[in-house]
Amino acid sequence: MHAIEELRYLILAAQREGDRALSAALNPIELTTSQAEVLRVLYDCAPLSLLELGERLVCETGSPSRLVNTLVEKQLVERSPSATDRRMVTLLLTPSGRQLAEQVKAIEQGFYAQIGAVLESMPVEAINAALWRFVDGRPTGKALTYRKNHF
Repeated sequence: MHAIEELRYLILAAQREGDRALSAALNPIELTTSQAEVLRVLYDCAPLSLLELGERLVCETGSPSRLVNTLVEKQLVERSPSATDRRMVTLLLTPSGRQLAEQVKAIEQGFYAQIGAVLESMPVEAINAALWRFVDGRPTGKALTYRKNHF
């Protein structure tokens, strides 16, 4: 296996292992990683339109409408008519959604501490800079840039 091929598979494997670990941590509160991301984005940025939410998500490409529908059914997110455009809806967390988003935030902090422990004294900023080269200008990179610049 060539070094670049190995890098590709290591990135994929690390992402999958991270997703499995985060999924396991979220399991007690009955959320998927994608649902948790929506709650966190709304917690940090609400109110947002569906389009604005989609621009900030890494987990979902395209419209997150099905994901939002599930969270509305769980009574974690509510849709309100937009104050500026009657054709749009604004997404907000319900009180239960806000409470769950705070739990997600705590779970994420523990998850990030685990990642930090694995990386120990490695230069995280240099790793991030290298990975930004893969996503810069792409939809997921744009979503990350938006979130990085607006939180």
